[in-house]
Amino acid sequence: MSERELDLLKGTLELLVLTALAGGREHHGFELLDRIRAGTDEALVVEEGALYPALHRMQKRGWLAATWGVSEKGRRAKYYRLTPAGAEALDRERNSWARYVEAVASLARSSEAS
Repeated sequence: MSERELDLLKGTLELLVLTALAGGREHHGFELLDRIRAGTDEALVVEEGALYPALHRMQKRGWLAATWGVSEKGRRAKYYRLTPAGAEALDRERNSWARYVEAVASLARSSEAS
């Protein structure tokens, strides 16, 4: 882990994946890993061993749909996209995350004042 990397907080992987898939495009697993790393300015690096079980879990919940295709490197790859249920889950996860961040920030501000 580099000095810039942060530990992935438990329960945030699904929000990261849903966010990486927002916008309507399909992405395969390696693209999602790259989008998360680049989108967090390389602060969060998700391991493949964590990503694929999360993708399967979200697919079982109906949040993601997947189709097989060929990657830019000519390899067979599974492409994921958000379903309408996934878009709703993204809204819920974003709201929950915003409340969490505000709660932690509130505590941090109050401890600075005392």
